[in-house]
Amino acid sequence: MDPAYSALVYAGFLACLVGFVSLLRPLKFLRISSRYRGAAVFGGGLLLILGVFSLPAKETWVQWPHALLDEFVAVYQFEEFHAIRVHAPRERVFQAIKEVRAGEIFLFRTLTWIRRFGRPGPESILNAPENMPLLEVATKTSFLLLAEEPDREIVLGTLVAAPPGWRPKGKPTSAAFRAFDEPGFALAATNFRLEDSGAGETIVTTETRVYATDASTRRKFAAYWRTIYPGSALIRVTWLRAIRHRAEQTFR
Repeated sequence: MDPAYSALVYAGFLACLVGFVSLLRPLKFLRISSRYRGAAVFGGGLLLILGVFSLPAKETWVQWPHALLDEFVAVYQFEEFHAIRVHAPRERVFQAIKEVRAGEIFLFRTLTWIRRFGRPGPESILNAPENMPLLEVATKTSFLLLAEEPDREIVLGTLVAAPPGWRPKGKPTSAAFRAFDEPGFALAATNFRLEDSGAGETIVTTETRVYATDASTRRKFAAYWRTIYPGSALIRVTWLRAIRHRAEQTFR
């Protein structure tokens, strides 16, 4: 439901924009003939956004684990999944996953600049050097390498929400990530998984799951997730395309 929720959120944003403009000058070509109607459109858009933000996030449980990702996030409320077919063997594709740089991913730096509201900030996956492997940037900064099975799957994890002022105690570990369940947090894990598709081809999938540990955090994160979902999905789709391009170019 995440894409549908996001579509409704952006429909609300558009209605708010149209309504606001009509408060200044009614957009009669849209049949908004007065400022009063403009206010009504603005209010309707705002109510739509707030309504979507308040919708509960369904909790999903993994019944039959089949991937390394399942070992770390077996319960989650937010998820996105993307796949691509690559004309190269698994070993080459796995290498490409580890080598792809921010500069190879279409619009990556633009989208992450928007995501951080144009603020420079420290080096991170949202402010990645153009010529450093993106997974290396991630694991050097805010992501933890949770698990890796060469030529099959790699899983990274991070905290995406925490109580104000919270600081981790000690060095993060995969075991601690798996067991973490304190209220006030949201944990995210992302994987890249490879499957043979025959004839020297590989199916690459990437899945992101987020688990909010309590109802309050879940409600707050739902508003954030439903707003950023389109940009997040676009980043992952173009990331997969960059992996395909690198793998296929070097395999020739």
